[in-house]
Amino acid sequence: MSTAPRPATDRYDVIVAGAGLAGSLVAKQLGDQGWRVLVLEAGTRTLDTWPGTLDAMNTYYAALAKVPNAPYRPNAAAPSPDVIDVQGLPEGGFRSNGYFVQNGALPYSSDYLRATGGSALHWMGLVPRMQPEDFTVRSAYGYGRDWPIGYADLESHYRTAERMMGAAGDAAEQAEAAGTPYPTGYVYPMHPVPPTYLDRVLAARLDGKPVREAPGAEETVLRVVTTPAARNSTPNEQYDAGRGHRPDGAAGLPNYGERCVGNSSCVPICPVQAKYNPLKTQTTWSHRVTLVTHAVVSRVLANGNGHVYGVEYQQYDDPAAPVHTTRTAEADIVVLAAHSIENARLLLASGLANSSDQVGRNLMDHPTLLTWGLLDHPVGPFRGPGSTSGMENFRTGPARRDRAPFRIEIANWGWTWSAGSPGSDVARLLGMGGGSAQPRGKGLFGPRLREELGRHVGRQFTLQFAMEQDAESRNRVTLDPAHRDRLGNLRPVITYDLSDRVKRGIAAAKDVSDQIFGLIGAEDHTSYAPGPFSAGWFRFEGRDFVFQGAGHGAGTHVMGDDPATSVVDQWQRTWDHPTLYAVGCGSMPSMGTANPSLTMAAMTLRSCEQIHRDLTELHRPRTLRSAPALQVAVAIPQQEGQS
Repeated sequence: MSTAPRPATDRYDVIVAGAGLAGSLVAKQLGDQGWRVLVLEAGTRTLDTWPGTLDAMNTYYAALAKVPNAPYRPNAAAPSPDVIDVQGLPEGGFRSNGYFVQNGALPYSSDYLRATGGSALHWMGLVPRMQPEDFTVRSAYGYGRDWPIGYADLESHYRTAERMMGAAGDAAEQAEAAGTPYPTGYVYPMHPVPPTYLDRVLAARLDGKPVREAPGAEETVLRVVTTPAARNSTPNEQYDAGRGHRPDGAAGLPNYGERCVGNSSCVPICPVQAKYNPLKTQTTWSHRVTLVTHAVVSRVLANGNGHVYGVEYQQYDDPAAPVHTTRTAEADIVVLAAHSIENARLLLASGLANSSDQVGRNLMDHPTLLTWGLLDHPVGPFRGPGSTSGMENFRTGPARRDRAPFRIEIANWGWTWSAGSPGSDVARLLGMGGGSAQPRGKGLFGPRLREELGRHVGRQFTLQFAMEQDAESRNRVTLDPAHRDRLGNLRPVITYDLSDRVKRGIAAAKDVSDQIFGLIGAEDHTSYAPGPFSAGWFRFEGRDFVFQGAGHGAGTHVMGDDPATSVVDQWQRTWDHPTLYAVGCGSMPSMGTANPSLTMAAMTLRSCEQIHRDLTELHRPRTLRSAPALQVAVAIPQQEGQS
């Protein structure tokens, strides 16, 4: 891989905007097939050196709020949205600062990271597959949008993505408990990450126990199941027909990182690099791939006939200053892989691919309900990855016609997300802050403080209920000339709300949680009230709830089989511009309940096959006749102005 900036007149086969998960896979696949690829990354090279990793770790240690972007230094030239940009108001509602301009009824509370490696630097690392019926929610259940492709079209690409990420899991358990189809005899590259002690305690108390999500509803029998994860575990000797998993450079797989040692800090950073991130794929890029960082793509270039032939980008040196040089780069094909919101923002700013009026619309996430409590004995929170197990029982079924389905994740980080633990616990016991258990100045110290912290923190657990959100045209990204960043680029304006389907799913999840807490004998500390840490507060059918963003933005350039109602085709190629692709979660017409990164990777790998075919066609020899007796076959790629 080359990293030196190229002259603005260079021409490439492919330009990729974004060096996150999708962009890194595009560069890997096409570079390996001999195509010259330019990758333009808006952010800095954050973790791809050891000093950079140490700096990020120290920044994380010093951060008061251990939020997903905490380890990564702010970048004024390419700002990232942050979850702490949104704050709740005392009587309900919210205010928002930061990169996003928010004008919706409820806040879009998710973030992403503009840096080399993208948001997969701070992701949870969970990689369950979508269910087959997640692709047909409109025809099967009467809501949302159907995909133009199905599970079978992605199945082989799921396997390739699991190989490239070194996924750890138990395919037989997923097939039995979650109903996920796999080829006969398939095993994951690595054995599942072992369940934590908390997982085992909950499994012993819940497996086989029935719950009802509403009075009179059918019983659902619970089962705790390990969750597939993209992190180093024990290689499975049975993988690849008994050849095992070989994470080495020769196999084209990531070749560094320890086995997971359970730091419980996958979000925001894995200190031993056990979790997969796109930098691992980048170490295997071909020399035909050129990476340019500090390069903010500001416009996609098209001629008067709508033929896309390159991009304009702003290259800066100092992330804190707006000084930059505007350059252009040309290619046969342009691939936008900059996150669902950034892809939509760039398409809107360029005035492209929007004949359907769907660019920026159908913004989705996995709105997440948290419930938290104390068990009757210590269960060892803050050990293991953020989550190793969950319950798959509510991902599908007849109730899906009326309310959103959901996955239940068992969190291994105590009340960190739900209540700011352990910092909030220390403050409470010291007599600091509102709601303190001790009068101000009468706090606990020394051995008494340690004893009480151990008694309280050691019994903490949280359940995370991740809802499917249906595609709604009203949830969208737009632009407003009044709102620009330091480089003069238009900032995303977000309009966001939850449908009643999602709210009914949240209400059902809380009812299920109440029954789970009763079965395990937990002391429920869940509380939903307006306030600074409850930006997602709402009232539904007389009950209060607070939802959180999951960081799973999707849907802003949806895939479809009709150019009148979608932005991209089944290959993520824009209908309006055959040489422009928009890849990533933004193409997803529905999300199901699975964490979306694995599906995004599978979609991207599938699209690379079509991009390769497009490039092969563009470069195939053409026969020129300069005289009746003379025929010359040459390869002529289309240039600017050709259609």
